[in-house]
Amino acid sequence: MIVPWQQLEEATLHNLITEFVSRDGTDNGDNTPVTTRINQVLEQLRNGSAVVVWDEMTETANIVPADNIGIA
Repeated sequence: MIVPWQQLEEATLHNLITEFVSRDGTDNGDNTPVTTRINQVLEQLRNGSAVVVWDEMTETANIVPADNIGIA
């Protein structure tokens, strides 16, 4: 289920994005500061190229590219 990112509390959204950009394997040797990566993901959410999805089975939220779920 897609969750409109605008409906998340600011702290919740920030925590979700921070967790997303700091997961093991997400930096791929990239030395970009975490704050920059957070801002990049937030911009992707704003422009619709990424979305927040909720998995009811695992009760977890994730950020995925919109084209991965066929809406971009």
